[in-house]
Amino acid sequence: MMSRKERQKLVEMKLVAEGHQRVADAARRLGVSYRQAKRVWRRYREDGAAGLVHRGRGRGSNRGKGEAVRRRCVEVYGERLEGFGPTLAAEKLAEWGVAEVNHETLRRWLVAEGLWKRRRKRGPHRRWREPRAHFGELVHLDGSYHDWFENGEGCCLMDMVDDATGMTGAQMEEEETAAAAMRVLWAWIERYGVPKALYADRKNIYVNEREPTVEEQLAGEVPLTPFGKACTKLGIEIITASSPQARGRVERKHAVYQDRLVKELRLRGVRTIEGANEMLQGGFVEQLNAKFARPATKPEDAHRRLPEGLQLASVFVFEDVRTVPNDWVIRHENRFWQLTGPKEWLPRPKAKVVVQRRLDGSLHILYRTRELSIREIPLEARRRPARKAPPVSPPTPRHSPSTPAPDHPWRRPFSRRLLEQTPLQPEQKGSA
Repeated sequence: MMSRKERQKLVEMKLVAEGHQRVADAARRLGVSYRQAKRVWRRYREDGAAGLVHRGRGRGSNRGKGEAVRRRCVEVYGERLEGFGPTLAAEKLAEWGVAEVNHETLRRWLVAEGLWKRRRKRGPHRRWREPRAHFGELVHLDGSYHDWFENGEGCCLMDMVDDATGMTGAQMEEEETAAAAMRVLWAWIERYGVPKALYADRKNIYVNEREPTVEEQLAGEVPLTPFGKACTKLGIEIITASSPQARGRVERKHAVYQDRLVKELRLRGVRTIEGANEMLQGGFVEQLNAKFARPATKPEDAHRRLPEGLQLASVFVFEDVRTVPNDWVIRHENRFWQLTGPKEWLPRPKAKVVVQRRLDGSLHILYRTRELSIREIPLEARRRPARKAPPVSPPTPRHSPSTPAPDHPWRRPFSRRLLEQTPLQPEQKGSA
């Protein structure tokens, strides 16, 4: 079979053979040089129309892998990589030393064997937003619920993605809670620094949409969640999105984790959250960043250093306000804590103190930003002794109702009783 260009060459060479045009005219009409047209004319004179067909047609590629490599790759894919995409499967084949195959070549092999079928679904088109220019200028934060261990019990992967570079940081948690968001942000700050802004959804973990109280209105404050208070201390702005499509970069990163992380957990036999976090921090996240991250538009890093003397352990906390009673005993979560000093820092009764519960479970009480010494009082020591019950008197016996006698006045008519009454005499009334 001849291609379109080869058929065009055949027509021009026939005209040259019949004397209707010169080789130079054929070269101009074919768009090739005169020397190349002379070569085509020579091959036509020697082999006819067959000489114009490309001589590499029907031959195997010099860079082809061969049938043996093809069968081996397809066999390993069917045994260990079922469900893997061509790109990830090609990486695993090279990592295991099976063969270094281009992902497109592997895709064609799998499609021919019926082992892979494209299942991409495009959603509605939305307006594209230009990424931020600096690394750390805007970082996406979201949780992804998925059956990560393929045991029917889902858990949550807390994922952070930089908007400018696509750099990611992740941590496995049981649920998407404020403590989980604090831990993943803590790890990000220790590695890169304090970001300028966070892009999150409108869950009550990140923002509080209730009306401010009277005290907050007088102080000029807005309602904040524990996570929001921690971000305020660090100078991080929280920007909320109205739809998942607005946070498309972190949503696409979820898809990458749900594809690659699940299969990597399966290959390594990891079935616990602790093991998954060890794998994430042990090089898996770095491999993703090396493969998918890109340089920012501008090289300046927008991350900031922590203020001098500020400890993240005192930032990522859950705070409550308590009023100091006369005995300096603070009650928090049904536990009693005695304020023991220092004496010059002890607050007066009726003063307000801040009770902080940190992520490690420890409790700290602060008065005017100064931490107080505390001692826990056992719950039994705070309970009042039970009052003695009063002695129980024996119950009074119930008497059966008495029945009136037949000649009882109640049984006689009322008119008869009036006649039987003796009226008083007039003189008796006067003397009386």
